[in-house]
Amino acid sequence: MNAEFFAAVEDIEKEKGIPRDYMYEKIQQALLAAFRKDNPDFGENVEVICDEEKKRIDLIVHMTVVEQVEDPTLEIDVESAKKYSKKAAPGDELSIPVETKQFGRIAAQAAKQVIIQGIREAERGIIYDEFNNKQHEALMGVVSRIDPRTGAAAMHIGQGAEATEALLARSEQIPGEALTEGKRMRVYVVEVRRSTRGVQVLVSRSHPGLVRRLFELEVPEIFDGTVEIRGIAREAGSRTKIAVYSSDPEIDPIGACVGPRGARVAEIIKELGGEKLDIVEYSETPETYISNALAPAQVISVTMLGDGKSCRVIVPESQLSLAIGREGQNARLAAKLTGCKIDIKSDASPD
Repeated sequence: MNAEFFAAVEDIEKEKGIPRDYMYEKIQQALLAAFRKDNPDFGENVEVICDEEKKRIDLIVHMTVVEQVEDPTLEIDVESAKKYSKKAAPGDELSIPVETKQFGRIAAQAAKQVIIQGIREAERGIIYDEFNNKQHEALMGVVSRIDPRTGAAAMHIGQGAEATEALLARSEQIPGEALTEGKRMRVYVVEVRRSTRGVQVLVSRSHPGLVRRLFELEVPEIFDGTVEIRGIAREAGSRTKIAVYSSDPEIDPIGACVGPRGARVAEIIKELGGEKLDIVEYSETPETYISNALAPAQVISVTMLGDGKSCRVIVPESQLSLAIGREGQNARLAAKLTGCKIDIKSDASPD
């Protein structure tokens, strides 16, 4: 039976990646718990030894040899001690093996449950470590089921032994996006939590970080750092503004993101379900940055006001509605992107 246990531990380590030392620790805890259930008077002098080389698991009680026993859980008389060591004498410390057949059926079942729980805990730990390292990354996932009451979607993310289930809450979905079981799409890992029920991976489709990761995947110049993303303002499902920059004057950061014939940005828009993308050039000069952020509208002038956190923008009368945008969206996203409160006026009535 011991040989079977060691073989099982080896298989679990290979198949699930659970370290064998972790499993040995759990079996030791399980056997100690089972022994102490039937023998509650024994204390810390009981030990379980897993000998991998000999394929043996031994339960050992450490006892002191004495002339007269006062505590039978800690001491053994000389005559009894000589059954284990012929040279036993008072004062000697003996390690006495306990036959595992002494364990009752209930104790054995308890030990089995602890071992199963140990495997589950180890799996959770491995899953937690794996996905905790992937926080703020974009991963491919498949919708496995949708809660008809809350609208939340369970998603299968990862591959093989590293795969797990993630939660895409209704609030983290792209408004208007239709989710169906089996649908494949990229999600952004927002948070990884430990709980008594296991590991919970929270993902998002509406987080601005998803846009950032998609650009990193599709645009080599962003991935290698030639082009930098300096800011993202997003209203998921509708429109996103992204500011890009390159310190290399030979590089066109907007052109790099758009790609040949618009192929790169088209892939990102497709992944986002048709969400509109405004790619603008970042500038260290606030006036220029704000003017760029209001694209596609044309801007005549930008005047920074006293606090440096607000400005007045003058646009041609014909560009006023475009600068403000539908329900104020263009101006709102530009303000969010630049961190500046923007007051837009037409050149026909600048005051």
